[in-house]
Amino acid sequence: MAMSWLVSYSLMGAGVDWYRWRGPDLNGISKETGWRSTWPAEGPKKLWTAQVGTGFASFSVSAGRVFTTGNANGNDTVFCFDAETGKILWRHTYPHPLDPKYYEGGTSATPTVDGNRVYTLSKRGHLFCLDAASGKVIWSKHLTEDWGMKMPEWGFASSPLVWGELLLLNAGTAGLAVNKNTGQRVWDNGKDICGYASVVPFQEGAATRMAILSANTLFAVDPQTGKEAWRFPWETKYDVNAADPIISGNQVFLSSSYGKGCALIEFNQGKVRQIYANKYMRNHFNTCVLIDGHLYGTTGESGQASYLMCMEWATGQVKWQERSVGLGALMAADGKLIVQGEKGELLIVQATPQKFTPLARAQVLSGRCWTTPVLSQGRIYCRNAAGQVVALDVRQ
Repeated sequence: MAMSWLVSYSLMGAGVDWYRWRGPDLNGISKETGWRSTWPAEGPKKLWTAQVGTGFASFSVSAGRVFTTGNANGNDTVFCFDAETGKILWRHTYPHPLDPKYYEGGTSATPTVDGNRVYTLSKRGHLFCLDAASGKVIWSKHLTEDWGMKMPEWGFASSPLVWGELLLLNAGTAGLAVNKNTGQRVWDNGKDICGYASVVPFQEGAATRMAILSANTLFAVDPQTGKEAWRFPWETKYDVNAADPIISGNQVFLSSSYGKGCALIEFNQGKVRQIYANKYMRNHFNTCVLIDGHLYGTTGESGQASYLMCMEWATGQVKWQERSVGLGALMAADGKLIVQGEKGELLIVQATPQKFTPLARAQVLSGRCWTTPVLSQGRIYCRNAAGQVVALDVRQ
């Protein structure tokens, strides 16, 4: 059944595996086409539901499997589901406190799939390499116990990035690299508290860099050695730098909440200058997407007025904002935004700076929803803080 659906879907559009945080291109934008962006009043068809426990980790999808994590009864669990049926193929569970602090707590980082392996990081620093087919532990490390990394106030949240033979994490003062096959440390840049964003690769001329947004600084480092190329100060109240840097050409967009706002900076041969800064786009934790020179993202902070916003990349000019989404999250595909509203409404919105243009909307979950939804192979996966997961069929 699952295979016949995949075959028929592939004839109509290009399905894409979303095997890591922010997708194959690490920009929150999928190349998937041919999916249904409108639906009847009752909403898209629900394929399956599941309960994974408290948390905010998103989903990774690879080879017909869906991976996510949650916390329940004093344990974290890594789940592997069949993408079509929702059957649990395996789970890996280990003791871990819920760690609520002004919010529900639970898991933060999204699993990363690399071929036949999946990598996960817990808030307290448990780093696992698991067999993607069976869940068997291939190796494990602990960031604080093995390497003395200081845990930030809300726990580690960086999704692991596979880069060649390396596994890169936003941990310590300015990044940590381990061998992806063995877990052995390759380099680190100190043990101090880190930021909550994930590592983002980019090019500076012929050189590959990694952008690491720490507790108070954006670092650009060499992935093989960790050597710093340049830095830019980015101090935020409570050291909450959670949204990933967005890089286009030789420019970087940074955004944080708690009154900080955003900035566009430009780098050139180790020198960095600020182009503009404003307090319009304040990403609390979820990262914007950049489409045709415009940023789309949620701005605000918990308990205050929050919006879905469109802002021009080059100038910082706000084009429109929509309050109904709140502190939701989004990804994009085929010129459309797939938006998970904070209160469980799923929206498909045209990615245009002219005005907020919803194409479809449906209440798919209840409770708090801060997790980025994922479209992969004609299915949209959503979850809420309590760990209710829903898989929706949007194949034509």
